[in-house]
Amino acid sequence: MANSTALVEFQLLGFQSPPGWQTFLFIVLLVIYLLTVTGNAVIIFVVQLEARLHSPMYSFLQNLSFLEICYISTIMPKMLADLLAERKAISFAGCIAQLYCFVFLGATECFLLAVMAYDRYLAICEPLYYTVKMSDASCTRLAIGSWVTGIFTGLLPSLLISRLRFCGSNQIKHFFCDIPPLLKLSCSDTSMTEVVIFILSLLVLFSCLLLTLVSYLFIILTILKIPSSSGKRKTFSTCGSHLAVVSIYYGTMISMYVRPTSNLSSELNKIVSVFYTVVTPLLNPVIYSLRNKDFRDALKKQLRRTLVRGGLDNT
Repeated sequence: MANSTALVEFQLLGFQSPPGWQTFLFIVLLVIYLLTVTGNAVIIFVVQLEARLHSPMYSFLQNLSFLEICYISTIMPKMLADLLAERKAISFAGCIAQLYCFVFLGATECFLLAVMAYDRYLAICEPLYYTVKMSDASCTRLAIGSWVTGIFTGLLPSLLISRLRFCGSNQIKHFFCDIPPLLKLSCSDTSMTEVVIFILSLLVLFSCLLLTLVSYLFIILTILKIPSSSGKRKTFSTCGSHLAVVSIYYGTMISMYVRPTSNLSSELNKIVSVFYTVVTPLLNPVIYSLRNKDFRDALKKQLRRTLVRGGLDNT
């Protein structure tokens, strides 16, 4: 890295706003960060403690919740610190490390969302074969496969960008080390790097999106055959919520990485990035768990146990 760049650190410009707004933005983002971490941590612990939630669907949900905590923690703490700091610096190595974690976790989320859609397809469309096709061993393999594939997916973009030359301005017009602003900042020829990252993004995003959409298409067709209107409404409500999260996540990711980098303004980058770095991790606990009756009942049960235990300890 030292031989490929004349810079030892970058300046993250972040959100350009008056000092008073910086403090307000810090408070809002801090609340969102705490809610996201707390909400996803609650999902992990409730699923772990409640025996009746020990199923493939909730196992994948635990993985997704843990991923969201890591995903938002890759970006948010540094962004919060920069909102209050005068000097918003990040080392070159730290920038590449942040980029790698962001890409690896983002790719893993795509794979997990696709696996969760496939799990729901088997449960609704092929219920007789569900326990066979989605056994504990199969569930573990799919989860591990998602993480391992994500880990390797993050290596190529990080390696390519780390080998670029950065010999001019060190000001990144973003709130974290993302691919488009780093490519714009480089004084190397980035055409080949852009093509490789474009193809990789295309393969990951569209393959996972296609599997997710096809799974939900078969789910919807199966739901339409349900004679009970209340059963249709309940299942459609759940599927609609899941598709809403998928649409926000994939829509913003595709708009960022599956198009020419030169067409993106720095301000548009920041606005779009907020959706998949801040909004989606916050929405997942609400969409995938709090709208689920079984999970709500398990949460209430665990809260009652905690309150009773606390009352006994006080007496």
